[in-house]
Amino acid sequence: MKLKAPKWLAAAPVAAVLALSLAACGGGGSSASGTPTDALKGSDQQSTDKYTTASVTPLDKIDKSKLGLITPGTIKVGTLSDAPPNIFIDSSGNFTGYDNELLKAMAAKLGLKVEFVSTKFQSLLAQVKTKQFDMGSSSISTTDSRRQTVGFTNGYDFGYMAIVTKDGAKVKSFDDLKQGVRIGVVQGTVQDDFVTNTLKLDPVRFPDYNTVYASVKSGQVDAWVAPSQQAEGQVKPGDGTTIAQKKVNTQNFTAYAVAKDNQPLTDALNSALDAVIADGTWSKLTAQWYPDRKTLKDQTPEGWKPGSKAVQVSAAK
Repeated sequence: MKLKAPKWLAAAPVAAVLALSLAACGGGGSSASGTPTDALKGSDQQSTDKYTTASVTPLDKIDKSKLGLITPGTIKVGTLSDAPPNIFIDSSGNFTGYDNELLKAMAAKLGLKVEFVSTKFQSLLAQVKTKQFDMGSSSISTTDSRRQTVGFTNGYDFGYMAIVTKDGAKVKSFDDLKQGVRIGVVQGTVQDDFVTNTLKLDPVRFPDYNTVYASVKSGQVDAWVAPSQQAEGQVKPGDGTTIAQKKVNTQNFTAYAVAKDNQPLTDALNSALDAVIADGTWSKLTAQWYPDRKTLKDQTPEGWKPGSKAVQVSAAK
C-alpha cells in the first residue's frame, strides 16, 4: 500500500540519516521487561477502563501553584524531533506535530506556557521520573511496565502497528515475521517489546526513527515494525518502500507521561484534555494531522474514545 505524503510533510526538514551497522544495533537480550505486550490482540484485551478516570476536576478549580513545575507558569516537556506526524521539528525550527499541538492547546486552557526540549525516546521516561522534565510527549503507549516508572494522563490517541519494507520484499504481513528475518525496531518501544517478548525474536535495535527507516531503504534490515503514525511520516513517494500491513493497536492507549508523585499536574492535564475534547479542538487536530481520520467514527474506533469516561467527544467546529 503506497501512501501519499500528507500536506505537513512538505514543511518538515530533510533529516540527516546516520549510518549504523547491524553489529552496533543488534542486542542479545530484550530491552523490555515485565509481562510481554501483545499489542495486536485488539481492544478486547485493553485495560482502558482500569486507568481512565471517571471524571476530571473543573478547570476553574485547578490550583496552578501546586503543579510542581520546574519553572512556575511553564511546562517543560521532553519530546522527540524526528517522528512526524506526532512529534518533530518543522522547517522553521519549531516543535510541532499532533501530540505537541494538542498539548499546546491544553496548556492554553490552563493558562500555562510550554517549553519543548528534544530527547531520545529510550531516555524520556527516566527523565520524567527524575523530573528533568515536567512531562513527556512522544506518542507513548501506556503499558503496565511503563506505569512502574511514570504516571500517565488519560488517553488522547490510539494507534496502529505497521510493517515497513522495501518494494517487492518477501515480508508482506505480521505472519511473515519469523526466524531469519532481519526486523528493525526503535529501542525501548512497544514494537521492541512485541518483537522480543511476544514473537520471541531478536530484533535489530536502532536509536531513532530516521535511522531504522534508512536501514530499511538500504536493505540492512528486511522489515521495520513501527507505530503506523511514524511509518506514514517516513514513507515517501519514490523512496522504494511501502507499508506492507497495518493492524489496529488499542490495547494500551497513548498518553502524556508525568512523574508518579505529581498527581496535581496529571489532574490538571486531564482537565485540560477533557476541555479540548469537549470544544472540538481534539477532533479538529486529529483530522488535521491524520488525513485518514476525518470523522468522529474514524477517530474513535471500536468504541475507544479520548479523555475521561465522562467527557463527550465533540466534532470539529
